[in-house]
Amino acid sequence: MQPFFTILNIVLPVFAVMGLGAILRRAGLIDQVFLWQTNRLLYYVFLPLLLFYKIGTADFTTSFNLRLILAMLVALSLGAVLSYSLGYMLGYAPEDRGTFSQGAFRGNLAYVGLPIVLSAYGDAGFTKAGVLMGFLVPIINLWAILVHIIPQRHQHPQPPWQLVRDQLLYNPLIIGSMAGILWNLTGLPMPGIAGSTLHMVTGATLPLALLTIGGAFSLQQMQGDLKKAGLASLFKLVIFPLLNLPIIYLLNIRDMDLGIAVLLAGAPTAAASYVLAQELHGNPRLAGSIIILSTLLSAMSFTVILMLLGLMGLLPD
Repeated sequence: MQPFFTILNIVLPVFAVMGLGAILRRAGLIDQVFLWQTNRLLYYVFLPLLLFYKIGTADFTTSFNLRLILAMLVALSLGAVLSYSLGYMLGYAPEDRGTFSQGAFRGNLAYVGLPIVLSAYGDAGFTKAGVLMGFLVPIINLWAILVHIIPQRHQHPQPPWQLVRDQLLYNPLIIGSMAGILWNLTGLPMPGIAGSTLHMVTGATLPLALLTIGGAFSLQQMQGDLKKAGLASLFKLVIFPLLNLPIIYLLNIRDMDLGIAVLLAGAPTAAASYVLAQELHGNPRLAGSIIILSTLLSAMSFTVILMLLGLMGLLPD
């Protein structure tokens, strides 16, 4: 078993950078305009470049695991169906149902999941997680759209297929991931100057992402139904990672790949779920509450997950 301070050494740096963002915001060194502009820069430029660079330069013989991708896609789809069904059985209103379901399965893989994996498994694990993300992001977005459209399908002026097309074709993370996969498949080397530039630029991505999460964090934003937000957070941080485990085991996935899968599955709800809830007539206030609550509780849930991975011998010494 990993010593407890080793577990904390994985978790605390990630949340310490978030805390720094909150301190800088309270000190007036960064403001809402900075956070908004930085978040746009991350979403449209830095994160797509990071995914392109990591996937495009990855050694697919060691970083690509088809069984792992299939296992997580199955678990993701099952999580979307189960969380939507739970919202339906509990009698949630149509605008709440999709937002609740999205919050229960759509994890903040890029902003929180990747830093945790990097802290736990280093660059090798980070590259594997980046390749895995390239295949997960389109399906995550597809399910997030569907759970919003299905309960309100008669209220959207656009046909459902157009909404799906627009969200998938113009998503920068999907574009960056697909470009990286295509570049890798061509077998072309990354030019020296381009590779050095991308390495330098993308090195700032994860710290900036964590700073913006911390800077934007505010308990005052928890204005939605806290009972629904709490249930969605419980599903996202506990039930969803546990849902992945039996599927991963059935497909004989072990060692670092298993650890990466569980850590990514345990990421708190994605900040982008707030925007999608607005665009697709969901409940943005509920989405905001789920994001804040799940992010707050994820420090504890990640610690527990890492302790379990340590007991299973799945963390580096």
